[in-house]
Amino acid sequence: MKFSALVAIVPDDLEQTTIDTARELGAGGITLLHGRGISNSAKKSFFGMTFDGSQSVLLMVLEKGLSLDILKAVQHILTAQDGNSHGIVFTLPLEHLAGIDMSQVHKFEQHVKDNL
Repeated sequence: MKFSALVAIVPDDLEQTTIDTARELGAGGITLLHGRGISNSAKKSFFGMTFDGSQSVLLMVLEKGLSLDILKAVQHILTAQDGNSHGIVFTLPLEHLAGIDMSQVHKFEQHVKDNL
């Protein structure tokens, strides 16, 4: 079985929707990191104070086929508001993996069997 790491960087207001969608599609554990992004466009200011939007970074280890389904669903969430992307999502292949919960591996195996 092949695994991928899915990384989604989403605005904080889309974090819970993204988590719920990933879980509905079969993601088990999700690691959350919070951060701020620096874009190439001008920063917004409000009464002389600069506003940097905060973002959530979601990390998931998934079965390769499942990662593509979740990537497409997250892409839809990120573009649903106005057609412009409000984040980024990508996958990376994993060559070596240790420490994954075996119950999650069994769920991934079942997902593969169901989609053959």
